[in-house]
Amino acid sequence: MSSREERSEEAARQGPVPRTMGQQFGRRSWAEPWRIKMVEPLRVIDREARERALREAGYNTFLLRSDDVYIDLLTDSGTSAMSDRQWAGMMLGDEAYAGSRNFYSLEEAVRKHYGYRHVVPTHQGRGAEHLISTACIQPGQLVPGNMYFTTTRLHQELAGGRFVDVVIDEAHDPESLHPFKGDVDLEKLESLILREGADRIAYFSLAGTVNMSGGQPVSMANVKALRALCDRHGIRLLLDATRMFENAFFIQEREEGYANRSIAEILREFCGYTDGAWMSAKKDNLVNIGGWLAVDDDSLFEDLRNRVVIYEGLHTYGGLAGRDMEAIAVGIEEGIQDDQIRARIGQVRYLGDLLTRWEIPIVQPVGGHAIFLDARRFYPHLDQTLFPSQTLAAEIYLDSGIRSMERGIVSAGRDPETGDHRRPRLELTRLTIPRRVYTQAHMDVVAESVKAVYDARASTRGLRMVYEPKYLRFFQALFEPL
Repeated sequence: MSSREERSEEAARQGPVPRTMGQQFGRRSWAEPWRIKMVEPLRVIDREARERALREAGYNTFLLRSDDVYIDLLTDSGTSAMSDRQWAGMMLGDEAYAGSRNFYSLEEAVRKHYGYRHVVPTHQGRGAEHLISTACIQPGQLVPGNMYFTTTRLHQELAGGRFVDVVIDEAHDPESLHPFKGDVDLEKLESLILREGADRIAYFSLAGTVNMSGGQPVSMANVKALRALCDRHGIRLLLDATRMFENAFFIQEREEGYANRSIAEILREFCGYTDGAWMSAKKDNLVNIGGWLAVDDDSLFEDLRNRVVIYEGLHTYGGLAGRDMEAIAVGIEEGIQDDQIRARIGQVRYLGDLLTRWEIPIVQPVGGHAIFLDARRFYPHLDQTLFPSQTLAAEIYLDSGIRSMERGIVSAGRDPETGDHRRPRLELTRLTIPRRVYTQAHMDVVAESVKAVYDARASTRGLRMVYEPKYLRFFQALFEPL
C-alpha cells in the first residue's frame, strides 16, 4: 500500500469528516454541542492594507494588530469562547485577597478530574513553568522530555538545567502515521540515566499531545512504562497537562481497552502515573487567562506555595482574580465532556481532511489543536536559514488576512553554548483552531487560502532576520523579504 493510500485510509478511520462528505462515507453529519448566543463582527482589510500591516510588523504575525486580522489562527491559548455558565461564574467572583471561595472551587475541580492533592493557582501556564523549574532544578542538571516546548525549555534553562529530547524518532517525521508520536523512547531515556546518573536528572518533563510535533499524543501504555522506569531510578515525573483532554481522546480512539472509557476516566488514570502537573488553563480549561500547578508531594507543595507568594500572589489566588478562578473551575467541567472534545478535534480534522484531499503537505496524523503545514515540503527550494515557516505564515496572511504562526527554526532559537541556530527536523507553520469560536465555513476559507498560497509556491522567496531578541525570538523578531 502506498503512503498516500495509507494516509487516506487513516483519514477515513479518524472520525468526523467534512459534513459535505458525510453521505459519501456513509455517515450521518455531526454538529457542535453548543449554539451561538453572541457574535463579534469580523472585517477583512484589502490586500494593500495587509501588505502595509505585514511590513510594519516585520513579517512577524505575532506583531500584527488583531484589528488587521480576519481569521485568527495564531494560537488556541486564551482565545476560546467562554460559555454562559462561565460568564455567570465570573459574576460570582470573590475578590477577597485571602481565602477566596473561588480558589476552593478551582481546587475541587482539579482534584476531581486531574487527581492531584495540592493545587497552586498561577496567572498562566508560564508562571507555573517558572515555579516548578526554580523549585526542582539545580544548576547543571538535565531535564529529559518528549520534545521541547519553547517557554518550558527556556524556564528550565534559566534555572540552570538542560533539556534533553528523548521522544521517539517518529515524532520528527511529519509523514509517519504512528498513532502515538508523542511517546517517550524508553531506551533513549534509560541510556541517558545510566550514562549521566540519576542524580543528574532533575525530573522527567512529559508533555501530553506534543505541540512541536503537531499535537501528537502519548499512549497510556507508554506513560505506565515511563512511570515504572522513573520509579526504578527515583526520578520525579511531571506532566505538562495543557492539552491532556485531547490526549485522552486519542487514547480513547486508538488504544486497546479504552474505547468504552470516558475522557474523564482516561485523564484521571493518565495523571495518576505522574507526580504532578503544570497547566495553561487557557487551552483545555476554556478561559482567556489563568493557569495552575498541582502536585502530590507535601514538601514540594510547601516549597511551591512559598514561591508563588514571591512571584505571583498569595497561594489562594496566585495572580488571578477570583472570577477567573471560577471560570477555570467551570471550564474544567465543560471541557472534559466527551462531546466537547469530539467536536473540537472534529473541526481540526475537517480542515486537515480538506488540505489532505488537495495533497497539501501537513503533519500526519492530524493532531488535536491545530493543522501543521510542512513548510519543508511546501517550499523545497528554500533553505532552512531563509525561514520557510515564517515565510509561509506571511504569505497566508497576505493572501487572505488569516493569521498563523511559525514553528520551525525561528521557534527553536539558538544553542546557548554555541550560539548557532538550532535546526529542528520539523519546519512547520501552525494553523491553530480556537475552541468554540469559528464555524466550518471559516475552515473552508482557511483551506482555500492555503491552497492558493500552495499553488503559487514556486515563485515564493524567503526572509532574512533583521532583529533578534535575546529570549523566545519568535515572539518579537523582525524580518524582511529577500
